[in-house]
Amino acid sequence: MSKIEFAGVRKVFQGDTPNPVVAIDNIDLTVRQDEFVSIVGPSGCGKSTLLYLLGGFLDLSGGEIRVDGRTVTEPGPDRGIVFQHFALFPWKTVLGNVEYGLAEQGMGKAERREIARGYIEMVKLGGFEDTFPNRLSGGMQQRVALARTLACDPDILLMDEPFGALDAQTRHILQEELLEIWSRKKKTVLFVTHDVREAVILAERCVVVTARPGRVKTEIDTSSGKADGAAIEKKAEEIWDVLREELVRT
Repeated sequence: MSKIEFAGVRKVFQGDTPNPVVAIDNIDLTVRQDEFVSIVGPSGCGKSTLLYLLGGFLDLSGGEIRVDGRTVTEPGPDRGIVFQHFALFPWKTVLGNVEYGLAEQGMGKAERREIARGYIEMVKLGGFEDTFPNRLSGGMQQRVALARTLACDPDILLMDEPFGALDAQTRHILQEELLEIWSRKKKTVLFVTHDVREAVILAERCVVVTARPGRVKTEIDTSSGKADGAAIEKKAEEIWDVLREELVRT
């Protein structure tokens, strides 16, 4: 069952210069209900732009995006986004950050506090509820950002290189925890990354985007062989073979 449909999607940034930038052009892509899809491509190919268009934060220059058959025209609670650089409120505690979206929705204090505490436990930050972000490591801050998004219970989780700024060990731990959460909550996930091995480990399908203007170059099944390190490396190399051509173009 299709959850998300990109149909002929195009985005042009006009800016203040006489030469507009065509970020993405004629993107056609379908994502199934509860599917985990990774998106890889050269820097500047429009990967993040795709997420922001789906989130309703940018206007389309052409084409259409549909969620559950309805055209996306603005942000909505059915789509939650996790950024690379956390975007936490420094003046709020962990608990305050996680319950923020629920408060904005008008939920009562007792109910939102109970929900927020549950998600804080889910991301293994129990005991840090009253801690401010500047007292947390980068990995812990990203867990707070994930819990804040999950607390609002969106159907679709948009993740824009969420582990890109973390060290390798923390990244590995959060990859495992994200997969555990996804298996329990069953969200539809679009995950942008520069790391092809991460794309293989996390996703069921990897979409390779061309150099700008971004178009779908190919889609590669990454749903099998994840427990076998050799199989992961082989699949990552398959993606690299496709991606390398676009990196050379840039």
